[in-house]
Amino acid sequence: MSKYKLFLLRHGEGAWNKENRFCSWVDQKLSEDGVKEAQDCGKLLKEQGYKFDLVFTSILSRSIQTAWLVLEAMGQEWVPVVKSWRLNERHYGALIGLNRAEMALQHGEEKVKLWRRSYDITPPLIDESHPYYLEIYNDRRYTTCDVPKENLPRAESLKEVLDRLLPYWNSTVVPEIQKGKTVLISAHGNSCRALLKHLEGISDEEIAKVTLPTGIPVLLELDGNLKPVKPRQLLGDQAKIQAAIKKVEDQGKAKQAT
Repeated sequence: MSKYKLFLLRHGEGAWNKENRFCSWVDQKLSEDGVKEAQDCGKLLKEQGYKFDLVFTSILSRSIQTAWLVLEAMGQEWVPVVKSWRLNERHYGALIGLNRAEMALQHGEEKVKLWRRSYDITPPLIDESHPYYLEIYNDRRYTTCDVPKENLPRAESLKEVLDRLLPYWNSTVVPEIQKGKTVLISAHGNSCRALLKHLEGISDEEIAKVTLPTGIPVLLELDGNLKPVKPRQLLGDQAKIQAAIKKVEDQGKAKQAT
């Protein structure tokens, strides 16, 4: 029997989602479509009668902005929002800023799929010659982390995302859920996928097939041990959700120049 409800949300579309580029730790605001996705998500959750007690986000603006817009649409702006770098998107290292479809043309779709969707393959590390290195590591937000800036990732596999996320989940999020609070985690595609892998016991191979579209809330109903009692539910119009999933999956496919 379901004891707790947990909601996961991949932020609304960002400018680089639209351009099909690896955004990762580069800070981007939502696109116009992303703003609408977040507002629509909030309206849907309000219509379905859900009420949040606490929201967790990463320290990236698109995650925070999504949470604000959802809460505003629900009339729940007062709900506390707690931020941590441990919910950040996966660090894509040297791939940051590159276009997925162009890379697929250059390196092959299978290689790009491995970099994007495999569990334990880390992309090439970012270094100081990378055009976005200083923008990321000179950002003041990374002085607020619970590890020294020099120990922050330079690239991550999905496994490494889960490794840095789990301590925060166990120490900070779980106690709030166990108090009976309804929690929303407004984060990113890969931090949400990593958490789903942990909660649902998804295998290393099967996690590659799990796709989360932007702005679609995922409901997990959990028992007293925080184990799912039924399959995850992606809330909303199911035909639109399937189309959105296909759009994400197609991002890593090569597009020939016309």
